[in-house]
Amino acid sequence: MKNVVEVTHLEKVYGTFDAVQNVSFSLEENKIYGLLGRNGAGKTTLMNMISAQIFPTSGDLKVFGEAPYENNKVLSQICFIKEGQKYPDNFRVIDVLEVAKVIFPNWDADFANILMKDFNLPLKRRIKKLSRGMLSAVGIIIGLASRAPLTIFDEPYLGLDAVARGIFYDKLMEDYTEHPRTVVLSTHLIDEVSNLLEHILVIDNGKLIINQEAEDLRGMAFTVTGQVAKVEAFLAGKETVLREPFGGLLSATVIHANDSLDHKQAAANGLEISPVSLQQLIVHLTNGKSEQKGAIAK
Repeated sequence: MKNVVEVTHLEKVYGTFDAVQNVSFSLEENKIYGLLGRNGAGKTTLMNMISAQIFPTSGDLKVFGEAPYENNKVLSQICFIKEGQKYPDNFRVIDVLEVAKVIFPNWDADFANILMKDFNLPLKRRIKKLSRGMLSAVGIIIGLASRAPLTIFDEPYLGLDAVARGIFYDKLMEDYTEHPRTVVLSTHLIDEVSNLLEHILVIDNGKLIINQEAEDLRGMAFTVTGQVAKVEAFLAGKETVLREPFGGLLSATVIHANDSLDHKQAAANGLEISPVSLQQLIVHLTNGKSEQKGAIAK
């Protein structure tokens, strides 16, 4: 499959701070990616470089096979909706949509109007008068209706309630099915979007620690709980990302597991096995306490 983005040994340094460190990966066309990690991990810096908002310090970056900087051919195919997207104060919602129609070659005005009604947005209201949730909805509408071959959403849901977030996820999947493109979602609400994501990238302290198909990650980890001695014996030779003792018991999260064999072994020793969600796994791997950080990066 064709690569839309190719990142090779990319770095971004601010003074003595390494925001992005030796990161390499590729994004395939017509696929939904999750770019995940804690605040300050380097996600937004990475997205800013891909969308040519900032220059890398070193490394190589190609978008649609070319360097994106000052390249209108490439930039016209990218829609980057940032957290806290800014618009001119005197603009109304309708003005923002009119500008978007000029910027994005694949703009679908009819779809934008449908989304406006779904999110109950007032066309004539000035941007500076919008609530935080309404402002997020404007960004979501632009991102979806742009139908840009590379569409990037950086925390697109801020201020939206659960119903509005559900509308976003549903509309994204419906339109992606009819009009495939490469979508990057950067979000902290991992469990909410986990079923949408086809591939997971996790950045931690500027480094890529997970680069894996989402389906491969699901079920890769589980938590085992029981008497300390029995759990410790079970963990021998296994990769663990978290241990939590309480009383005479020990709970540990295991990755790279052989489910059937491990579950049989655990049951034979009277241990309790429970699943680990994608969000829980990523939290474990990025909380600074993991014993095997980087173990599932490619």
